[in-house]
Amino acid sequence: MENKYIIINENLKGTRLDLILTNEFKDKSRSYIQNKIEKGNVLVNGKIKKSNYKVKLGDKITAYIPKSTELKIEPENIDLDIIYQDEDVLVVNKPQGMVVHPATNNYSGTLVNALLYHCKNLSKVNGVTRPGIVHRIDKDTSGILVVAKNDNSHDKLAQQLKNHSMTREYIALVEGKLKEYKGTINAPLARHPSERIKIAVVEGGREAITHYEVMEMYKNNTLVKCILETGRTHQIRVHMSYIAHPLVGDAVYGLKKQRFNLKGQMLHAKKLGFIHPTKNQYMEFETPIPEYFQRIVNIVKND
Repeated sequence: MENKYIIINENLKGTRLDLILTNEFKDKSRSYIQNKIEKGNVLVNGKIKKSNYKVKLGDKITAYIPKSTELKIEPENIDLDIIYQDEDVLVVNKPQGMVVHPATNNYSGTLVNALLYHCKNLSKVNGVTRPGIVHRIDKDTSGILVVAKNDNSHDKLAQQLKNHSMTREYIALVEGKLKEYKGTINAPLARHPSERIKIAVVEGGREAITHYEVMEMYKNNTLVKCILETGRTHQIRVHMSYIAHPLVGDAVYGLKKQRFNLKGQMLHAKKLGFIHPTKNQYMEFETPIPEYFQRIVNIVKND
C-alpha cells in the first residue's frame, strides 16, 4: 500500500481532488483514482470527499493507494463461456465454484486469470487484481457478468450500476413456501456485528433493495426470481434468509442441516442488461440455469 500525505498550498487550492491525486500517482489512471476516492481510500481532513471536491488552502489529504507492483496476476488457459464480446465489453457466463478475482490465499484459477489469457486489453480502474471487473458474483453463484475492456467502458458501466439502471435478474431456489407471490425486501446491509465473515441486516447499513417474484411453488421449496435494485455483497442470500426463506445449499445463511450435498447456494445470475458504453444502445443477455441447478429443481418438484 502506497500512502501519500499532501497539504494544500496556494498553488494547488481550487484544484479538483482527483486531479491532484492523478498527478501524484502518475502510474494510475484518473478513473482508477476516482474509484479509490469513492471507496473511501482518500480522506480530506479525515473525511471522505467526492472526486470533484475543490481543495482549500491548508487541506490535509491522506491517500491509501495500492502499489501496482504489489501482486502479479498470471494469465491462465482456462475455458470461458463467453456469450458476447467486442472492443469495449465482454459478457461471460461464470460457472459455480469459480472465484471472480484473486484475493488472499486464492491467486489462481479465478475469472481474472482466465480473462488475462483470453483478452489483450482490460480496464485498469480496479487495479492489478481486478482488471476489467465491474461487478462480482459469489464463488458459488453461477451466471452472467459484464467485463470492461477499457477504462471508458468501465466508468460508464459502473455509473449504470450506481444509478440502478442495469438489469440484473437472478433465479434462486429457497426453503419453504412463500406467502406472497410478489414482494420487495428493503433492508440495509452491513458487516455482521460479531461474525465478520457474514453480512447482516443492520440498522444504519447501506441501502439494499431486492424485488422477488415466485416462479414455481413446490411442497417444501419455492423457485424465485430476484431482481436487484442495489447490489450489495451477499444481498439476495441475506435478504431471503431475513424473510425466513434462505437459499437451498447456503452453508452460511441457510439451514444448518442441508438436505442435499451441494457445493454452494442455489443461485444463478440469469439475465443481465445494460446500455453499451460506446454504441449507446440497450443490450440484454440471458443464460439458462445450469444442469446441477435443474437437477435439484426436478427433485423438489417431484416431492
